[in-house]
This record gives sequence, C-alpha cells and structure tokens, in this order.
Amino acid sequence: MKETLDIFARERCSAILRTGHASAVQPALQAAVDGGFQIIECTLSTPGALDAIRAFAGKGNLLVGAGTVLTTEEAEASLDAGAKFIVSPVMDPEVITWCVDRDVVVVPGTSTPTEMLTAHRAGAPIVKYFPGPPDGPTTVRTILGPMPFLRILPTSGVTLQNAAAYLEAGAFGLGFVNCLFEPDDIANERFDEIRGRASKMVAAAKGH
Repeated sequence: MKETLDIFARERCSAILRTGHASAVQPALQAAVDGGFQIIECTLSTPGALDAIRAFAGKGNLLVGAGTVLTTEEAEASLDAGAKFIVSPVMDPEVITWCVDRDVVVVPGTSTPTEMLTAHRAGAPIVKYFPGPPDGPTTVRTILGPMPFLRILPTSGVTLQNAAAYLEAGAFGLGFVNCLFEPDDIANERFDEIRGRASKMVAAAKGH
C-alpha cells in the first residue's frame, strides 16, 4: 500500500477511462501514457476492462487500477488481472475492508464530509470526491480545514482549467475523466488529441 500511495503523492494525477468503444480502450489508454500519465484507471463498465488492466499492468513502471468496483468479487477479479488499486463510485464498507485486509489501496467515492470521514475511519487511505461540484476547489479547502488528514482525490468535474485551483486548495491528486478522454475523440479514434491533452494535464498537476 505504501508504494502505491507514494506514487500517487508523486504523480498527483490519474487518467480514468470510461467508454463503450471496445476497440478504442487500449489505444486511448496508451495515448494517455504517451502523454505522460503514470497512473491509469480503467473502469469495469468499459468493455474489455480486465484485459486492458492485464495488458498495461506489465508495462514499465505504470500504476494501473480498476474503477467502478462495486463488489468484493469485482475487486478480486481486478487484482487477479494486475490492478494495484481499487476505485469505487460509492462508499461500500465491505469493499473497503476487503481491500484494507489485503493491503491494497482503495479509493471509495464520497461526496460529503461525513462520508469522507467514515471511509477514512474504515481504512481507506484516499477518498474520491465524486461527483465534483462547480465550486469543487472551495469545497475541498473547506473540508480540509477541520480534517486536514484526509487525502481527497477529486475526479468528475476536474478539468485542465481548474486543476491548479484544486491542488492549491489541498487536493491530494486529480483524476481526469471525460475532459481527457473526450467521447468524440474516442469515437473517431483521434488518439493524438488525447495524447496532447494528457501532456498538458500532467504538467498542470505537477505544477509546471
């Protein structure tokens, strides 16, 4: 778990793919990697997700995770495919405990301070802020005021334009979803566009 957390702390950003276009899954993830992302997440709602996780888990120093994990069975299948971290859109105590017992980083979805603290006390080392509201950076700063120990990772709603504001507010890291993997580019296989956006997002997350 420590090694995974260290990589998150260093990279501060992840590329999160959710698409229905099976043929575009691995090329899209590769475009994000070519643009500089070292942390990638493939949601299990994406066709061929486990195959993609398996393919990228063996590439270089990439940290590969599984998203939209709703059950312990899905978590187990993801780990068997090579995932090093588990992400969920909700806070399920059973999934959190299952991962913590196996020393696996789990990132449950939370949207309120109460959910974040509950997930933290259950053992989740990072809490996913989902969905992010329009005033996301302000909310993150406000929540961290009384609970500075939380590692908050905003995802939905994070863009290149508000990345710096989120980090300045104290976000532990950022998850880029549709703003990176724009559906129209995915559908038309414009992977160069994804790679170009990826490089800008990685630079923004690292403060360049």
